Amino acid sequence: MCGICGFIGEVKDSKTVLKKMMDKIAHRGPDDEGMYVDGYAAIGHRRLSIIDLSHGAQPMYNETGEIAIVFNGEIYNHLDIRKELIEKGHVFSNESDTECLIHAYEEYGTEMLAKLRGMFSFVLWDSKNKTMFGARDHFGIKPFYYSQVNGTFVFASEIKAILEFPGFEKKVNIAALEQYLSFQYSVLPESFFQGVYKLPAGHYMILKDGKLEIERYFDPMMEPQESGDLEQTVSEIEEVVHDTVDAHMIADVEVGSLLSSGVDSSYVVSEFPGEKTFTVGFLDKQSKYNEIRYAEGLVEELKKKNFSKNIDSDEYFDSIATVMYYMDEPLADPSCIALYFVDQLAAEQIKVVLSGEGADEFFGGYNIYHEPLSLKGYQKIPKCIRKGLAKIAAIMPDVKGRDFIIRGSKSVEERFIGNANMFSVKDREKLLKTELTHMSPQEVVSTTYAKVKHLNDIAKMQYIDTNFWLQGDILLKADKMSMAHCLESRVPFLDVEVFKYAKTLPIEFRCNEEATKRAFRIAAKRHIPEKTANKKKLGFPVPIRVWLKEDKYYNKVMKTLTSDAAKQFFNTDILVKLMEQHRAGKADNSRRIWTVYVFLVWYHVYFETEDFKPINSEWIKNRIKTA
Repeated sequence: MCGICGFIGEVKDSKTVLKKMMDKIAHRGPDDEGMYVDGYAAIGHRRLSIIDLSHGAQPMYNETGEIAIVFNGEIYNHLDIRKELIEKGHVFSNESDTECLIHAYEEYGTEMLAKLRGMFSFVLWDSKNKTMFGARDHFGIKPFYYSQVNGTFVFASEIKAILEFPGFEKKVNIAALEQYLSFQYSVLPESFFQGVYKLPAGHYMILKDGKLEIERYFDPMMEPQESGDLEQTVSEIEEVVHDTVDAHMIADVEVGSLLSSGVDSSYVVSEFPGEKTFTVGFLDKQSKYNEIRYAEGLVEELKKKNFSKNIDSDEYFDSIATVMYYMDEPLADPSCIALYFVDQLAAEQIKVVLSGEGADEFFGGYNIYHEPLSLKGYQKIPKCIRKGLAKIAAIMPDVKGRDFIIRGSKSVEERFIGNANMFSVKDREKLLKTELTHMSPQEVVSTTYAKVKHLNDIAKMQYIDTNFWLQGDILLKADKMSMAHCLESRVPFLDVEVFKYAKTLPIEFRCNEEATKRAFRIAAKRHIPEKTANKKKLGFPVPIRVWLKEDKYYNKVMKTLTSDAAKQFFNTDILVKLMEQHRAGKADNSRRIWTVYVFLVWYHVYFETEDFKPINSEWIKNRIKTA
């Protein structure tokens, strides 16, 4: 796991520029650094040593030195690809997966991507042909940002490195803020910084003669079978899970695992051969916001070790600015801050952790996936009648059944944009003082929905989540929070081999009236306690709704929501009303308040602070010094 950055174009004092960019992402790779500069291309690398500790330094080159690569990630099947390439006459000089990518490019060109099993973002520079080839992995596990600055192509694992490039003008992308208020994460191709873009998952790019071309090489399309044998399917899932966890253990350093109270991480822990697990919680151990007692019970049964930490409210709030700094863009998912602490806990002992992300998207695990089943009977009523009832319900008080009637009047394309939907278009347009695009969330996801007209509603929802929520929230926080502590996070369920199997599961084996992740949970029961396998999806429970009612944090957040920065973007009287309603218990506005609050914290870090220092900066410095 590493950090990459660089630029293609003639730049004055290019080595100094590249070094400044590399220093900004030193936390991603404290063990080593390297750069390649040839007068037209400059590519840099910060290394966290995981595989081939002695010979894996980057940039790495082919035999002639004409091709150089910087690579962030792991290729889990590189030994198989290596064997194939050797048979074709390629000569290797080390055991790293990085060198495998160079020879695969020489042999297969862009078709090499179809052979890779792993997580990656990389840039390969062919100096002979003056061509840059870059790519991002199938599901977006590793980040890849790019920009064009005065005719020069600039790229990096994190936006903060691009901000160091001479001539880049830092401006807020107001269109990103508009959509963020609904999605809770940065959903547009252009980031929160004007002119900085994200290479989407499953895409590659080629830059030649100043022309940039971007192509999709992988589409996570669901292909559910109509029926199947449940017992056989469960046994096959067991094999798939065992194989992927085993593949993700490849490392020359110790591997641990994150552990919550849920089925996904618990199943991973039951399969992985290591012994160290890591958990965080809030309030006391008996609280619904504390997963430590579940973790302790599981590791006792599995004869492993658990290291845990209780996060207090001051720690949590004090870390928000640091988390937003590492995230690069605002993310209103409260769990990203909890993830910051559990990764910090793990990094004190190890370099690599496994995590359970991806099982919900692939196997049908989110609670919202029940909705098409619960609405099925109601939607037999003619649509015109349902629409009429929804209009009446919309002006009624928020009583039980109101949301059911409103959502039941809509198709899945109209009601589902992913796992978060904070502000409606109407509400965000009242709230924002900025220039508006008036683009609805439904318009943002519409082209993706257009590709899955033929699918069942549950499969449609999975496809939307895989293309949006997974990339924009789940995987981004997993990468950024682990890398903030020089830690590599691996996600065994987000594997192309797992997807090849999961995409064909019959809908009834994904989600039915009784359970989400139905077949997956049955498989998990064979390895972990039944109560854990059956546990309802919680996410990462964080008690912000409780804290926002306490004087200390109510006042702290209110001060930010009524600041000069807030008045620049928002009609703050609406924010004050949301806070007052929440504190009085008239409505749970915690998530909407949080969405605005963390944006303002992010804005303070990147636009109101001259040189922000994260709270773990000394720890990072010491980590680099002792490398």
